[in-house]
This record gives sequence, structure tokens and C-alpha cells, in this order.
Amino acid sequence: MEDVYVLMLVALTVLAVIDLVVGVSNDAVNFLNSAIGSKAISIKTIMIIASLGIAFGAVSSSGMMEVARKGIFVPSEFFFNEIMYIFMAVMITDILLLDVFNSLGMPTSTTVSIVFELLGAAVAMALIKISADNTKVLSDLPTYINTDKAVQIIVGILLSVVVAFSIGAIVQFTSRMIFSFKIESKKVYIGALFGGFALTAITYFIFVKGIKGTPFYGDIKDSIEGKNAIILSIGFVVWTAISALFIKVFKINIFKVIIVIGTFSLAMAFAGNDLVNFVGVPIAAWNSYQAWVDSGVAANEFSMGILDKKVPSSTLLLLLAGGIMILTLWFSKKAKNVIETGISLSRQGEGKEKFDANPTSRIVVRFSRVVNDVIIYVLPERTIAWINNKFEKPVVHLPKNKTFEIPAFDMVRASVNLVVAGILISIGTSLKLPLSTTYVTFMVAMGTSLADRAWGRDSAVYRVAGVINVVAGWFLTAFVAFTVSAIFLYIISIGGVASISFLLILVFTLMGRNTLKYTRKKKEEKEQKIISKAELKNVKGVVKESSDNINAVLLRVGKLYTNVVNDLALGDFNKLGKTDKHVDKLNKEIDELKDNVFFFIKSLDENSVQASRFYILVLGYLQDIAQSISYISRVSYKHVNNQHKNLKKGQVKDLKHINNDLQDLLAKISILFESDDYTTLSSVIEEKQLLFNKVSESIEKQIKRIRTDESSQKNTMLYFGVLLETKDLISAIMSILNLYEEFDISDYTKELK
Repeated sequence: MEDVYVLMLVALTVLAVIDLVVGVSNDAVNFLNSAIGSKAISIKTIMIIASLGIAFGAVSSSGMMEVARKGIFVPSEFFFNEIMYIFMAVMITDILLLDVFNSLGMPTSTTVSIVFELLGAAVAMALIKISADNTKVLSDLPTYINTDKAVQIIVGILLSVVVAFSIGAIVQFTSRMIFSFKIESKKVYIGALFGGFALTAITYFIFVKGIKGTPFYGDIKDSIEGKNAIILSIGFVVWTAISALFIKVFKINIFKVIIVIGTFSLAMAFAGNDLVNFVGVPIAAWNSYQAWVDSGVAANEFSMGILDKKVPSSTLLLLLAGGIMILTLWFSKKAKNVIETGISLSRQGEGKEKFDANPTSRIVVRFSRVVNDVIIYVLPERTIAWINNKFEKPVVHLPKNKTFEIPAFDMVRASVNLVVAGILISIGTSLKLPLSTTYVTFMVAMGTSLADRAWGRDSAVYRVAGVINVVAGWFLTAFVAFTVSAIFLYIISIGGVASISFLLILVFTLMGRNTLKYTRKKKEEKEQKIISKAELKNVKGVVKESSDNINAVLLRVGKLYTNVVNDLALGDFNKLGKTDKHVDKLNKEIDELKDNVFFFIKSLDENSVQASRFYILVLGYLQDIAQSISYISRVSYKHVNNQHKNLKKGQVKDLKHINNDLQDLLAKISILFESDDYTTLSSVIEEKQLLFNKVSESIEKQIKRIRTDESSQKNTMLYFGVLLETKDLISAIMSILNLYEEFDISDYTKELK
């Protein structure tokens, strides 16, 4: 029997390592957003600083391990075998949940996941025990669950959302009133006082409060406890003096210093608070196993009251876990997407919005505008003018090819993000509350961006929609974590080892499947090349880039058209459905390009009016092409999916002939674009009429079929629709070639070569 639990410990260890990798990929980059968004220091330096912070934070996370042991349930009410079942259900759920949410691109929180998974599994096991005992009733459930602590944790997590947003907004608005956007012109003492306050707060809450979780806290306990006022006063004086020295003597930007130390401290707070989410359960399982082995009592009779006692975690294990977190931070390919999401919702300037507006975001923005109008009406004009003056941004002149180097926000906001988030997380950690670092860092960033007027009239509805989507994802995480963990616990309690084996196989199978899908998706994205908003300065660059990418788009469309014709002939609605999804991707890519045309035109030389016109026309014709292939794909899929009659042999034969001629035409166009030799452009354009004639002949044939043969109404509608839309598709392709001819491509290519 003992071997079974050894195998369970091995499984928990493997799951913990995987959980560290998956969880950190989703979570750890939260503390990188401010430093990366402000471009205060290089990416490599940021990563080194964050890695050091994680290493120190891992050592100080021992105190948080109590949450996994007794924070949610009452250990003495469960036997060893039941505790192991709970831990297995939690870890299997956690790894599966994080992987699925990451694959779907849904935001989630590792803290909320682990808390609600522990709660779900413990409640399920308690209900099983109650149902098996005739002396117990449902009202006895609180006996098994640490309700006070669980409610405290849940309320703390939810409250942190409101508190983080509010405090972030208040501190940012105050900081902006002090510094405006002209930090270089401020007097030395202002920067020194700000640096003193920020660095004192970081020092106290991170190093003093955070150190309580370390094994060596007892050696300095008498020197720290009860002396908060003295420590804060001395820290403020020392850090203010150091800040003044940095500014006055060494000419160092104090905000860069705050960002460096803030990134380190937030990384340390992250590791100290979130490490429990990944390794807390396996360590608690190991402690339980040791106590059970030493007891000599049967697994189903040994009470786990031992977990009520404080058990120091192994520093070596914590450092090992921290090392895995650091490696994941450096090598995770998914980290970039999380960074981009946070920065895009809080950036100061314009850009592509990652979220679409929804009814709720529109209502919120309308209400906010009403409140803003009331405030403007109440406040004196002089006060409003003074406030507006603080938000005037300096004009930054950069070459067109360097505009990407403009920071998403300035160093004042980056400093506030780091300091406020670090303090809030450290307070929660010192109170043994597993606050979600995702919630805190994200909501602080949203609060500061709102207070900093980063959400303008053109972006507010999308930014608010993004926040709503993220918060909704958090609630979904809690519900799914509780429910799935409870279900898995019930399955394990019924089947024991066999159920655990089945669930483990399920987890690794789904993870492998998701990994393959992710890899295939990235490969498709790489192959499905389309016009990109590259660093193009003039019409020559636009024409050159466009010819390469239009070629790729036309080849894609040709492949999609062939797939539709072949699958329609076979009546295969599964393949038609897959083709329709690829067509949707093409439409979305072109829609995104049209949305970004404003930023593209701004990136061109001032005199490149022709390049702008060329680019806009190309996008318009590409959209016509995408709409045509979209219609052809959609009506074909709908026809077959509704089980209507297949096309007749004559109709299929005509469509295949048209497809063959279309592919020949696209091949000739491809040769033109690949070789940059447009001498035969006119002859290719003339072939359009031959293909048009073939389509017209097919239409006439179908008219004769209707008069002479038995024809289906649905069949005829589909056939006419495909033929007419094919003509529109050919016309749009030819319009692109006519556009190239209009722009006298031969002259441009001579210069390019």
C-alpha cells in the first residue's frame, strides 16, 4: 500500500514542475510590464533583475505554504488517504485548467485557481464523508472546511481588485500633478522626496515584512518587531539622501532607480506569494506522507491533524522551484503575449486595440463621460486649466523608422505601478493572504492608466471592454476550478489508483494535444503571410513589400478555392467547415490591416501621398477578394451541411475547369511578383476576358439545364452564386494588376534593382 502513495508523490512532483512552467508562463510576466513598457532599461537587464528577485522571493515564501496545509480545510477532520486524494485532485485540475486556459488565450490567476481547487476538492470529500456517516448532516460541512479563513482569503482576493485599481489611480493622479510629463525640469528635492517615499515603502514592505517567511527571521526578530516607526523614519531619511545624491551628483534619473528596485521587489513579492500555488500542495503531501509513515497507522485511520502545526519548508526545495521559475521566465515563448496584453491596455499612445467594444463597456464609458462633464461644470475653470496643463505631453521628434522605440508610458507611471503593486502584494503576503499577483498588478496598471488619461475618446470603450473581459475570465476561473476539482475528487474517491491513472493519462494527452495545436497554429501563422505594416518609407518600399505579400495572399486564395470546389464535389461538409475557418482568418487579417491604415500612413514620408493611395487601394481590392472567397466558402458549406442535393456531374466538371484556369492565371501572376518582371503584365491582364467567357458559358449551360433537365432550386442557387462570385473574385484580382500597371511598376523596379 505504501508504494501506491510513493507513486502518488512522484506524480505530484512531476505535476508541480509542469505547473511551475505553465503557471509562470501565464503569471510571472506581470511584474515585467512596467519596466518593459517604459523602456527605462534594456530587456536583458530587466530579466536579470527579475531573476534575482524571484530567487530571493522563493526563499521567503515558506510562510505562505500554510495556506495549502490548513488555509482552506481542517486537516484533523480528514485521514491520510483522503488528504492525498484531495491533493491529487487539486494538482490534476490545476495543471489541466492552466493549460486549457492558456491554449484558449483566456486570462487566469494561479492564486484563484489553487484556492478554489482546494475548496472544491475539500468540499467534495467532506460531502462524501457526511453521506457515509448516518450521524452527520449537511449542516456539519463547516466542521471540515476552514470557513473563516476561506472567506477571508476569497474576500481578500476580490477586495484587492477594487483596492488595487483605486489606490493605483489615486497615487498616479497625485504623482502626475507633482511631476506632470516634465520630470527633468523639476527641482532636485521633489525627485529626492518621491524617491525617498517610494524606496522606503519598497524596503519596508518587501525586505522587512517579506523576511518573516524566511528561516533566519528569528535571528533578527527582536531588532525589527515593534519598531515600525523608527525603521520607516530612518529609511525615509536615508533613501531621500541617497536619491538626492543620485540626482544631483551622479545625474542619475531617480525613476530608473525606482523601476530597477521596484522590478526586483515585485518579482520577489511574486515568488514569495505565488510559489505556494505551484509547490505548496506537493510539499504538504510530502509532509503528510512523512507523518503517516512515522505513525505506523493505516492510511484510512491516520488523522492529519499534524498539518495544523507549522512545518518549515526546505530552503533547498524552494530554491529549486525558484530556479525552475527563472528558467521559465527566460525561455517561455508564451510570455510575450501576456506582456503585450497588459501594455496594450495601459499604453499612453495610439495603436491596435486587442479587444472589441461590448454593450457593457459602452455603458461604462457613457456614464464616465457624464461624471466627467459634471466635474468640469463644478470645478472652477482656472483649476481645470491647471490640471490640463499637468497632462500636456512634450513633443518627441523621432525618425519615422524609430517610432517603435517610443515607450508605451513614461517612467513616472511605471514607478507608481511597481511601488503600489509591490506594497499591496507584500501586505497580503505578510498577512498570509494569497493575493493574486495577476489581479493586483493588472488592476494597478489599469487604475494608473485611467488616471493618466491614457484611455481617450478613441480608445476608452476598447480598454474598458478589455478590463471587463479579463475580470470575467477571473470569475470563470474560480467557478471552473471549484467544479472540476470537486468532480475529479469524486472520480478518484470511487476508483482510487485506477481513477488517478486515468486522469493523469487524460491530462498528459490533452496537454500534448494542446501543444501540437499550438505548434501547428504558429506554423500556419508563419506560412499565412499577408501585407505587414513594415518600416516602409515611400512608394517604392510599399510596392516592393506589397508585391511579395499580395502574391502570398493570392496563392492562399487559390488554394482555398480549389479546396471548396473539390470538397463541394464530394459533399464533404467537415472539410468545407475547415476551409471556412481559414477563410475567416484571411478576412480578419485584412480587417486588421484596414484598421491600422491610419498608423501606416503616419509612418510614411510626408511626401508619400502616392504610396498611401497605392496601399489603401491594394487593401480595398484584397478585401473584395476575401469577401468573394468567403461567400463562395460559406454558401457551399451551408448547402452541404443542410443535406441538399450534390452538384451534378456537369456542374462539377465546369467548376473544375474554371478552377484549373484560375490556378494557371494565379501561377502566371505569381511569376510576375516573384521575379519583379512586369513586362508581360498586359498579356496576363488580357487573359481575364478568357476566364470571364468560361464562367459566362457555364452560366448559360446551367440555364439550359434548368429548361431541359430536372434541376433542384437549391442546387441552382448555389451554382449561380459560386459562378457570379467567381467573376467578382477574378475582377478584384485583375484590379490589383491594373493598379500595378497604373503605377508604372517597370520604372520602380528598375530603381529597386
